[in-house]
Amino acid sequence: MNLKQRDKKYLWHPLTQHKLHPETIAITKAKGCVLTDEDGNEYIDAIASWYTCMYGHCNAYITHRVSDQMQKLDQVVFSGFTHEPAIKLSEALIKILPENQNKIFFSDNGSTAVEIGIKMALQYHFNTGEKRNALIAFEDGFHGDTFGAMSVSGLSIYNGPFEDFFLDVKRIPVPNGKNQDAILKILKEIVLNNKVAGFVYEPLVQGAAAMKMHDAEGLNEILKFCKKHNIVTVADEVMTGFGKTGKHFASLYMETKPDIMCLSKALTGGLLPMALTTCSQHIYDAFYSDEMSKGLFHGHTYSANPLACTAALASIELLQSDDIQKQIQTISASHVVFGNRIKSHPKVKSTRQLGVIFALDLNIEMERYGNLRDKLFKFFMDHGVFLRPLGSTIYIQAPYVITQKQLEKIYQVIEDALEIV
Repeated sequence: MNLKQRDKKYLWHPLTQHKLHPETIAITKAKGCVLTDEDGNEYIDAIASWYTCMYGHCNAYITHRVSDQMQKLDQVVFSGFTHEPAIKLSEALIKILPENQNKIFFSDNGSTAVEIGIKMALQYHFNTGEKRNALIAFEDGFHGDTFGAMSVSGLSIYNGPFEDFFLDVKRIPVPNGKNQDAILKILKEIVLNNKVAGFVYEPLVQGAAAMKMHDAEGLNEILKFCKKHNIVTVADEVMTGFGKTGKHFASLYMETKPDIMCLSKALTGGLLPMALTTCSQHIYDAFYSDEMSKGLFHGHTYSANPLACTAALASIELLQSDDIQKQIQTISASHVVFGNRIKSHPKVKSTRQLGVIFALDLNIEMERYGNLRDKLFKFFMDHGVFLRPLGSTIYIQAPYVITQKQLEKIYQVIEDALEIV
């Protein structure tokens, strides 16, 4: 039996209705921007495998560093112990984070990073003697699949069966440059009628909402409002972090910085799972106490795994390199040219772009996981490009190491696909 046949016997895949989609594609190797399946077919990874492998698959700079580290220290409990990879990573990360970030808490993935951010926000008020139980979040946001993260998410396609069990969350629209007065009015009403602990948001780009983008100035006004009312701001940069928006972090586009940040995905260059929740000193200080109960009692077995820390440190070094920074600029410029080329196509409703993130909306109604979406996905794969349409939205978020030739192939395949929808 081949890998696809063996897969069916025991495996349950994420975001998959197996009765409707029984087939999988077995990938046997990956290098740079190219995935290779068991039949020898090659695919350009145009979404960096869910925005993780931003420096390319099996990047030698990262893998060699991790190989060296695994000969010295593979894993140790991070409660009561520490180690050099975690310390060096913290020192490197603090230098590129917004200037108000001072403490780093480790976990395993984006959902848990957000979960911890929510717990920090709620316990911050509890520890300072004020019980607040409500949260604010954007409409159509997505923050993960654990319960706190689901609570602040607004996409019912993922969360429908669980919504009766969620935290108390009040939703506001994203700022679009025209609705700021309306948003501030909603916020005032929410604060008047609820004890709001925190605001959880994806800064500037809502990934799972089909790369929906919003206004930096408007977001800054929301953050200022939250600061004024002692509402802890939690920036979910799991998708946007580490250069994708053109800056190291999307939060750097706003004057008002978040109290807490959630990081994962590209953190380790896609090599190993790891996440971070960072915070400002005043958040940490609310937990620093002679009372044991005021500590943050949250921990993961693989917190600050030395191998993952080493991969993350190597990834940050790559991010700051001249080569990667030039590539980010080149990809961004290429997206602008492609956007101008395709925006007048009759099948294209709109385009948008920030940094290396590009998205276009088709001028056609489509279900998020419907037949036409599946037809598009198959077309892309049949033509050697791995893209995952989000309903009627096609988006690109390719690794920074992509070549211009590979990028042009992605553009061409998208243009060809417009003829079949």
